Amino acid sequence: MAKKRPSKKSKSRGEVLVAIVNDKGDFARLKEEHWYRIPTDTAPRRFPPKWVAFYQTKIFGEEAHAVNYYARVKDIRPVTREELFPGDPPNPKSGRTYHRIEIGSLQRLPQPILSRRFRRIVFIPTTWEKLRAAAEINDLFDESSLEDRLWAELKREQISAERQWWVGVNSKRYALDFAVFCEDGKVDIEADGDLYHSNPEHAEQDNRRNNALAVDGWHVLRFTEHQIREEMAEYCLPSVAQTIHRLGGAVAEGKLHDITHGATAQQQFTLHEVQADYDVD
Repeated sequence: MAKKRPSKKSKSRGEVLVAIVNDKGDFARLKEEHWYRIPTDTAPRRFPPKWVAFYQTKIFGEEAHAVNYYARVKDIRPVTREELFPGDPPNPKSGRTYHRIEIGSLQRLPQPILSRRFRRIVFIPTTWEKLRAAAEINDLFDESSLEDRLWAELKREQISAERQWWVGVNSKRYALDFAVFCEDGKVDIEADGDLYHSNPEHAEQDNRRNNALAVDGWHVLRFTEHQIREEMAEYCLPSVAQTIHRLGGAVAEGKLHDITHGATAQQQFTLHEVQADYDVD
């Protein structure tokens, strides 16, 4: 009997949640007991999902650093950790509340969704369409149509960037739309929606953010909605390429997987960023 699949017309944001698995015991529960847990206080803003896909960390050998499996969500209910693991001795986390997500059988994706680099991945809300089409983790992000458009052009030009890259500066954390790491510096590329960024309060926040990133060695490029939609080839892409060239070219080290997007492996720009901690308990 054929398994039901979402309609191709379904584009609901957050219908798929990419979550992390960094423990073989948790993966065994997914396969045998068909459930996953998320602390209620750290659940993503787009919740609940219809599907869950699983990013496997370095302990999984040949399947590591990739999304290989997904499952249909059957039910979600709140429980305490004590209810999840009744055999565990009392501990400080016993009373913590979780979403217990009951799932169907694990299904293998037609192709793994690879992580180009070492990076922290916890939750990525995305769409079914993106999950099925993605070749790498960066293809999954679903923040805005402007970012999607810029991402498509960066890939076409073989400019390797990391989407939604988190940076800490002076106790503050910033999510960069696109991060490019170069021999002599770092580039933050932002896709600015006109309505949001024309607000004076938001403009002030952007100014402070730009200054903080500059102190940390980032070169910030901001492109407006009009520029991305109407001046991509004439202005946006040349600005990115010239900045990368001025900073000595993109760094090529610490590669996890070859993801060529039509280029040879030698043409790929890579980054080594080790963040081994994955605490979603």
